[in-house]
Amino acid sequence: MNPLLLALLIYSFILITTGLFLSRRVTHSLDFFVADRKLGPGLLFSTLLAANIGAGSTVGAAGLGYQLGLSGWWWVGSAGLGSVILAFVVGPRIRDLAERWQFLTVGDFLEFRYNRAVRALSALLLWAGTLAILAGQLIAVAWILGVVVGTTKSVGCLLGGLVVVVYFSAGGLKGTVWINLVQLLVKASAFLLAVPLTLSSVGGWSALRQSILEQEAYSQSYFNMTGIGLEGILAYLVLLVPAFIVSPGLLQKVYGARSTRAVRIGVGANAGVLFIYAFFPVLLGMSTAAVFPNLGNPELALPYVMTELLPLWLGALLLAGVFSAEISSADAVLFMLSTSLSKDLYQTFIRPELGEQQLLRISRYTSAVAGVLAVALAIVLPSVISALTIFYSLISVTFFAPVVFGLYSCGRGGSCLAVIIISVIATVVVHVITAGSGIWIFSPTALGILLSVLLMSLGMAWSRSTAHQS
Repeated sequence: MNPLLLALLIYSFILITTGLFLSRRVTHSLDFFVADRKLGPGLLFSTLLAANIGAGSTVGAAGLGYQLGLSGWWWVGSAGLGSVILAFVVGPRIRDLAERWQFLTVGDFLEFRYNRAVRALSALLLWAGTLAILAGQLIAVAWILGVVVGTTKSVGCLLGGLVVVVYFSAGGLKGTVWINLVQLLVKASAFLLAVPLTLSSVGGWSALRQSILEQEAYSQSYFNMTGIGLEGILAYLVLLVPAFIVSPGLLQKVYGARSTRAVRIGVGANAGVLFIYAFFPVLLGMSTAAVFPNLGNPELALPYVMTELLPLWLGALLLAGVFSAEISSADAVLFMLSTSLSKDLYQTFIRPELGEQQLLRISRYTSAVAGVLAVALAIVLPSVISALTIFYSLISVTFFAPVVFGLYSCGRGGSCLAVIIISVIATVVVHVITAGSGIWIFSPTALGILLSVLLMSLGMAWSRSTAHQS
């Protein structure tokens, strides 16, 4: 058997058995949804960072490094900027509201601030976008396994889906925070060793630079942090910063913090590490471009590092690290899907009388259903970045204005519902009309967010005006 495949199967077995063992500690829905609100700074940091370093920030970011050079930093760097705002502005406030009013999901918060219709619509849109990002994690697993052990895309997606569904559905948030800690240690050791050794294998930075510049496809801008230009940087900032502020999966992890201090320290440390880590996959992608300049699929850059540029033992460790990255992000996404469907939709609108144990059981069932649907979608979608772009756009336009405005005041449910509908439709229309390029320097996502903020501002002003008149 291929030694890399054997190492991956052993590691997958460890993750699954650990999840099943930890499932015995999950006895009620509060454990599954918010880890009994007992996460300290360390566990909050590790579970957030494990969620944030996934397919986009490993396979996808290495592919961007391969194509764009150092300016590929902005993909993960933008996530770090969003995490700073989550740590010190949004996170502490929403965590206190969650504890005071016993919120388990972002849908609880939206219903509290607006109404049930807003909760339902946001849950449905969340499902559409989140299935895409879960599929993106599985696509990354498939690309890696395809290069390393020769499996088909379908088989790779099935293996990744099986592992994450089994251990997450067993333990929920309370179980996965400990698995995420293990995954984070594997990821950290893998990338810290892989980057210097990969650069060494291509002759160092000077040799890499010379090799790249000898190729007609690249220029000096490849080694410039602003090589993609202002428009490209703004596109990443608009796509990713809001998503990492209001993503329901991240906010629900914040709900699990034991204090606002834990939020500031844990989420803030996560942001700091993301700023540094953002260089790692980019440098690996650039190293691959120096040696293999004609890859048909840039997202194969990281798998090529494992098989061609590193010794077997380190290739196996990096394989485990990248697999950990995709799977840990996948469990964070599955967390959003299962909790949103079971509580925001099923319990709220179909079975309000659902008890604790029944809610826990339904949450586990929905995890399995979401996993199956994501595997099917992953087999159809073409790339990691295409899948993640769907998610980040939809999440940013849907949740940014309602969540941020809702932190400081209650609003009219009808107007908020209209804002979400109009903004999402406008984003889709602009995307279709302009073939995704947007208008001037504004991407379709940027225009959708600006429109939602403007409409929410007008709605709040009108509400205050009518309140004074009455």
